Amino acid sequence: MVRTEAVDVLVVGAGPVGLSAAAELRRRSVGCRLVDRLPARLPYAKAVGVQPRTLEIWDRMGLVRAALDAAVPMRGQLVYVDGVERARIELALPPEVPYGFAALPQYETERVLEEYLGRFGTRIERGTELVSFAQDADGVTSRLITASGARREIRSRFLVGCDGAHSVVRKTLGISFEGGAFPEEYMLADVEVDWDLPYGYGVRATHLGPDGAVDDLLVCVPLPGSGRYRMSMLVPPELSAARAAEDARGSGEGSASESADGVAHGPGGGRAPALADVQAVLDRLSPRPTTASALRWSSVFRISHRLVDRYSDGRVLIAGDAAHIHPPTGAQGMNTGVQDACNLAWKLALAVEGDAAPGLLASYDAERRPIGEEVVGRTVRHAVEGIDHDPGDPAVLMLREAQLLLGYRDSPLVGPPDPAGGDGPRPGDRAPDCAGLTREIAAHPLRLHEVLRGRDHVLLLYGNGNGHGYADGPGNGIGNGHGDPAGGAPDASGAASAAGTELAALARELSRGRMETLLVLTRDAPDGRGSPLPVYRDSRGDFARRYAAREPTAFVVRPDGYLGARISPPSREGLAAALARVFRVRAG
Repeated sequence: MVRTEAVDVLVVGAGPVGLSAAAELRRRSVGCRLVDRLPARLPYAKAVGVQPRTLEIWDRMGLVRAALDAAVPMRGQLVYVDGVERARIELALPPEVPYGFAALPQYETERVLEEYLGRFGTRIERGTELVSFAQDADGVTSRLITASGARREIRSRFLVGCDGAHSVVRKTLGISFEGGAFPEEYMLADVEVDWDLPYGYGVRATHLGPDGAVDDLLVCVPLPGSGRYRMSMLVPPELSAARAAEDARGSGEGSASESADGVAHGPGGGRAPALADVQAVLDRLSPRPTTASALRWSSVFRISHRLVDRYSDGRVLIAGDAAHIHPPTGAQGMNTGVQDACNLAWKLALAVEGDAAPGLLASYDAERRPIGEEVVGRTVRHAVEGIDHDPGDPAVLMLREAQLLLGYRDSPLVGPPDPAGGDGPRPGDRAPDCAGLTREIAAHPLRLHEVLRGRDHVLLLYGNGNGHGYADGPGNGIGNGHGDPAGGAPDASGAASAAGTELAALARELSRGRMETLLVLTRDAPDGRGSPLPVYRDSRGDFARRYAAREPTAFVVRPDGYLGARISPPSREGLAAALARVFRVRAG
C-alpha cells in the first residue's frame, strides 16, 4: 500500500518557472514540494535573455545580486545583411529603470534559483515523475514514480504545473493548447569564437536569396566566458529531425523525435550538430573570419506558438511553457513564465492560509492569460516580419521588450483610476522605481525598490507632513481635515504620522498583519520625528515626479511590484475597498 504524504502545494517541473513558484511560496512559509522527472539539471543554454522586469522581481525576492554576478550585460545587437553591417541596435532604457538587459544561460538561472530555494530548506526531488492526479473540492491527489520505480502519493491543497510545453498537468486537465508550428528547424549551439566584435552585443547575420527573402541565418547571444555565445542557425537537410521523422514514417518505424502530443517545440531527437556544422554556418555568415571551438552543447530545435484557453482548473494551475509557447524573439518566454509564477505564488499563499478574497485565485487567469496572448502574438509577428517593422515609438518598443509596460489595468483586483493621478502610474501598472529616498541614521539615499525589497504588501503614504489629505472629515478617527486627528490645532510635525498610523492599523487588520506601511514625506516637510511608521524623505522630489503625487496619496503596492490602488486623498473607505479585493473579510 502506498502511503499518502501531505503538503500545501505540489509544484511539478524544476525549470526557472517551477523554481520561481516554489521559492516565492517558501519565502512566504507555505509548505511546498518541488519534483522534476530529470535526474539532474541540464547543461543547456536554452533560455538566455533576462529582461529588466525579471531582474526587478528578483530584486524584490532578494536574489538579484547572485543573478548579476553570474550574468553578462546585453548592450545591443549588431545586424548584418549579406556581410554588410546594416544596423547597431542599442538596448538603452531611461535612467530611472534600475536594471538593464542581461544574458544568463538557463542552467545558471536554475542554479541561482535552486540555491536561493535551498535557503528555505527545500530541495528539488529529482528523478520523480508525475504519473496522474485527481482533484476534489478539498485538494489534489497526485501519483508519482521515482527513478528507482518507487511509487509515491502526495495529497496537496493545490497543484501547480510548470512542466513545460509537453505538460502532463495540462494534458491531464484536457486544457486546449491551440496554435501551430513554424516549418523551419534550427540548430542551437553553445560555443566559443575568436572574433573581435564588441563585448555585450548580440549578432544577427542573414543572407538574402534572389527573391529578397532570408535564406540563411545566424543569431548569436553572448554568454558568460571569453568569446562564448549561444548560436542559432538554420538546420541543414542532413540534420533535419522533420525529414528523419518523415523517412521513419515512410518506413513504418516511427521516430523518437516526434512528440506524442503533436507539439513540435524544443530540442528534438536525432544527431546533434557537431562543431563542423556550426563552423560551416560561420564560414558563410560570420561578419568576421572566426573559428568555433569548445562546443559545450548543441541540438536541433523546433518552434511552435500555442496558448491555453485557461490557466487553471479548480485547484490545479499551470504556468510558463505549460500555458504558452512562442518564438524566442526578444527573449520573452522564460521571463513571462517567471512572472506567471510570481503572480500566482502570492495569491496561492493567501489561499493556503484561508485569507484570500473570493475570486483572488481566479484573478491569476484574468491577469496572466491576456499577457500570454499578447506575448505570443507579438513574438510571432516579430518572427515573421522582424522587430524593426514594429510601428510606434522606438523608446516605447524598448520598454515593452523589457516587459516594463505589462500591467493589469483591467484586473478585477485593482482599483479605479485616481482623478488626481494625472499622467502618473494607474492601478494595475508597474510601481516605478525612484531614487533619493533618505532617512535618519542612513548615510546614503535609497531607491524605492530597495526599500520594498523583501516586503510583501506595502502601503505607501505620501504626504507633506502637515496632515492635509489624511482625513475623511470630522469624527472619523483619521483626522478632522485640518491636520489634527484629535480635533484641535494643527500639528505640522505629527498630524500626518498620526493619521497615517490609523490607516496603517486598518491595513494590518484587513490584511491579517501582512501589510507594512511606509511614510514618504516631501523634501520640505518636517522630519516626522517620533512617528511610529518608517519615514522616508523624498529628498530629490523623484517620488513625487515618478508617481505624479501632488497631494497626500495612498498607494497599495502588491507583492509582485504592481499598484493595487491609488487613493487621493487617503481614506479608510478607499483603503478598505482596495484590500477587500485581495483579502477575505472576516465577520466580526
